[in-house]
Amino acid sequence: MRRRLAAAVIVLAIVGLVGAAPAPTPTPASAADPVRAAQYWLDDYGIRDAWQTTRGEGTRIAVIDTGVARGPTELSGVVDGADFSGLGSPDGRTPVGAVDSAHGSLVASLAAGRGTGPDAGVIGVAPAAEVLSLSLAFGAATAAPFVDQVADAMRWAVDHGADVINLSFTTNTLDWPERWDDAFLYAFEHDVVVVVAAGNRGSGTARVGAPATIPGVLTVGGVDRSGAASVEASTQGITIGVSAPSEDLLGVSPDGQVVLWNGTSGAAPIVAGVAALVRAAHPDLDAANVINRIVKTAKPAPGAAADPLLYGAGLVDAAAAVRSPVAPVAQNPMGDLREWIRVFRRADAEPQPEPSIAPVEVPPLPAPEAATRTTSPLLPSEGTLLYGSLPLTVVTVAGILIALGVTAAARRIRSARAPRQPSRYI
Repeated sequence: MRRRLAAAVIVLAIVGLVGAAPAPTPTPASAADPVRAAQYWLDDYGIRDAWQTTRGEGTRIAVIDTGVARGPTELSGVVDGADFSGLGSPDGRTPVGAVDSAHGSLVASLAAGRGTGPDAGVIGVAPAAEVLSLSLAFGAATAAPFVDQVADAMRWAVDHGADVINLSFTTNTLDWPERWDDAFLYAFEHDVVVVVAAGNRGSGTARVGAPATIPGVLTVGGVDRSGAASVEASTQGITIGVSAPSEDLLGVSPDGQVVLWNGTSGAAPIVAGVAALVRAAHPDLDAANVINRIVKTAKPAPGAAADPLLYGAGLVDAAAAVRSPVAPVAQNPMGDLREWIRVFRRADAEPQPEPSIAPVEVPPLPAPEAATRTTSPLLPSEGTLLYGSLPLTVVTVAGILIALGVTAAARRIRSARAPRQPSRYI
């Protein structure tokens, strides 16, 4: 399976970057700053409303990507990090990759951007959450296998206190290497919410691919500004849990520029930020119930019969996820990776009991019968003489005598009836 993954194209779930963001018509809440006004998802998806309860204080989001840059004010929430590509700095703050080096910074700014002031600049969904920057390299730029980079980064994030892990990339293949089994199980067993981008048609992803197909992750599809499933900036599939905006998004590049971009690479950190809000508002909830709240409180997608393959449970609603009453669950609604491994990896069966080695009592066999003398079947025995030969002889002799008597009597009768002839002499 590792060969198959090596042959697959690792794709960042981003469609395009379009320079500095334009200034759309500002909303009343942020008329003073066009950048803040352009972040339509803050109001349309209940994020500003959720901030009345929490901004994500006390939570930690791990961004496993190309590294979150130093410098921009919006990215000042990074508290720790590490590099797994062999190309970046030890703290994970040096963006890596010839083409995609800005990707990690864009993702982090949507999840937990600090803005440039109370009502200015790019602000994330959970602006009070801490960020872990874990840098990876995509493609052949590094000698470290991508499979190992992801697995090692997942474990590092868990060991360094991540409450939420964001993965904004896809492999364009449904299955995943076995080493990821252990890495993702490690996160689930340590109560971490893992949020994954579904991928985009515009980047060549025809269907949802790993890691978005791994049971237990919260996979995020993308929608346009009207809430309809995005044609280019998303892909669809049965593993999608919820949907979030993936078009006309704003992010911060490593050099501090505000960039307009599209893709589920942006939809995923929006949902990762919502997960951080839920964890901050409900610190007693485990990861399964955090995901359950996000899924169960999602808004219906446009249309009376929205397709779950396009939207999952619907459009994420931050305010409802934070405040609505939701019944607790015992299992992750997005599936059980351990059970999947048991069924499809044919994991070792439960150990069988040791066979008993105690001696077994066997009852004695009955005594053998006395041997009889073997005789030839051609010689008469006592039985055949008594019941066969002797009666047969008697019957035969009697029959002969009767036959002889009858013959003699018949002759005498014929002789008595015949006329006598006179004698004639010569």
